[in-house]
Amino acid sequence: MKRLFTSLMVLLLVGAVLAACGPKTPPSNGDDGKLGGELVVYSPNSDGEVEGLLYYWAEKNDVKVNLQSMGTGEALTKIAAEKDNPQADLMFGGMNLGAYLQHEGLFEEYVATGYDKIPAGYRTHLEKYPFFTHYGLSGSNLLVNVNLEAELIESGDLKGEIKGYADLLQPGLKGKIAMGDAGGSSSALAQLTNMLLVMNPDAKKDGLDGELAYGPDAKGWDYVEEFMANLDGKILGSSSALYKGTEAGEYVVAATYEDPSIALLTDGSKNVRVVYPEEGAVWLPAASAIVKGAKNLENAKSFIDFLVSDEGQKQIAKLTYRPVRDDIIHENEYMQPFSDINVAFEDIEYVSNHRSEIQAQFKDILTNLGIATD
Repeated sequence: MKRLFTSLMVLLLVGAVLAACGPKTPPSNGDDGKLGGELVVYSPNSDGEVEGLLYYWAEKNDVKVNLQSMGTGEALTKIAAEKDNPQADLMFGGMNLGAYLQHEGLFEEYVATGYDKIPAGYRTHLEKYPFFTHYGLSGSNLLVNVNLEAELIESGDLKGEIKGYADLLQPGLKGKIAMGDAGGSSSALAQLTNMLLVMNPDAKKDGLDGELAYGPDAKGWDYVEEFMANLDGKILGSSSALYKGTEAGEYVVAATYEDPSIALLTDGSKNVRVVYPEEGAVWLPAASAIVKGAKNLENAKSFIDFLVSDEGQKQIAKLTYRPVRDDIIHENEYMQPFSDINVAFEDIEYVSNHRSEIQAQFKDILTNLGIATD
């Protein structure tokens, strides 16, 4: 018995030595290869994007998401205030060249895996400023409450259906238009620069108009002042208040953006319709960025990679958003193809470099007209 015990001990010792000398198994975050852990996200994005992209990715990777929804301006201000002790890992949406240039030093340099599949026109800024990643295209549009519109047409206060920006100057719409604060909302700023471009008869709308379209003396500002005067003293501080309020009958029309507008139709809303201004509608690349000093850096990188991957772009195509990659086609039946829309092209670099001046001129108009932010 003693001899048997001794033999067993020898075998166990030999096995332990061989195991120690053998090849190491690489560490993993879980037996199933999932990432695990956490990701803290600041985002101005709609519920559709959050559910269809962020939570979709998180569930597949067993990542706990701590999401704080807020406007773009608020998120950037918060990240700046926390720069010495970052609380967020990721800014999901709301990022673009202009936002980055105003907040340099707040984001990690990172080039996404699969970045080379992004069309060249949207890669240019990423190569020069590899601190954010384009993943989708966000377009400006009008959202019209068809019931209220019909009532105004019947009463004679509106001359036919709303087809574009020029129609928004009609006296019958005074106080019945929802517009956001371009000083703090990225979608409202996109609406403002869209108006400046397409309501300027001299602009070519080819993406190279520069000061002609957006400078302090640009002709489009005349339209903007008239439009703002027709708001009757109020703009909205929340992007969601525009489309939700219009659908609820608080406004006849909202100057909003495509994603939540199409989402309303997808969810079955029958009392609103999407209008792409006949004068021209602009689509801008939306981006996400990793916060510098992110505590969950690898998870943040993984999500960025997902956004531009085949899987991520195909997931976007199922939503109410347009993928940035031109090899992936959107699948939503309520989205009009670009071939049916008068598409205009913004001078992204000029607007980005003069973002603060454009916002300041917008604020001056608010002050002069006595318009308050809700």
